[in-house]
Amino acid sequence: MGPLLWPELDALGVDAVVTSRAGGVSTGVYGTMNLGRHVGDGVEAVTENRRRAAALVGARLEDCVFCTQAHGRSVVRVGRADRGRGTIDPATAVPDVDALVVCEPGVVGVVLMADCVPVLLLDPVARVLAVVHAGWRGTVADVVGATVAAMTGAGARTVRVQAWLGPAVDPTRYQVGDDVRSAAESRFGVATPTVVTPDGTGRWRFDLWTANELLLGRAGVEAARISRTGALPTGSAGGDRFFSDRDERPCGRFGLLARLRP
Repeated sequence: MGPLLWPELDALGVDAVVTSRAGGVSTGVYGTMNLGRHVGDGVEAVTENRRRAAALVGARLEDCVFCTQAHGRSVVRVGRADRGRGTIDPATAVPDVDALVVCEPGVVGVVLMADCVPVLLLDPVARVLAVVHAGWRGTVADVVGATVAAMTGAGARTVRVQAWLGPAVDPTRYQVGDDVRSAAESRFGVATPTVVTPDGTGRWRFDLWTANELLLGRAGVEAARISRTGALPTGSAGGDRFFSDRDERPCGRFGLLARLRP
């Protein structure tokens, strides 16, 4: 199956895509649209895949900005001067961040996943966009809340921010230990049972979609402005449309790419 698109973004002047496993040139466990340079795939294949991914949003690879993700809550605003960072040479990527805020048209923010949830945020009036990578660590650190705050610092208004949640590991397949449950409790308090539930074996199931939806609400994003239409399961639970680190190691990475249309 092909990439995930949100048709409603077109009218808002945004080009965005979540890539699937289809449409690239990689082989084996990376087949075929792996965008990750750090997982053992060939450089030439990944570069071509990234070019194809950029084309899906009407851009060139040179327009993209990649980051080195750290499973935290750091957010960086990027612009035209950052175009090309991390596209071919990982050493030039924006270091140690999990969200990119974009305010300049034509600049493509990119985050990569293989079970973590991608989140797209947009104030369509102020024309402030963000792409977010949220695994369990970034979620309990409230990376989406930090990103909404960074967007308001760039001119967005929380009451106008809209959010789209993308593919991630299905909660029924995301077993975690007591350490993760405790970390979640420190963030969610009495709401923890809606995010982390017992699996019957002494471990817990973590729901990344619900967790980030709750955090977006706490940050001031209205529930009616949060879309879960793209909340599809990764790996075999979703027909292997998207890479899953839980299903297979090593594996490729899919990406969320988004830009304000020039």
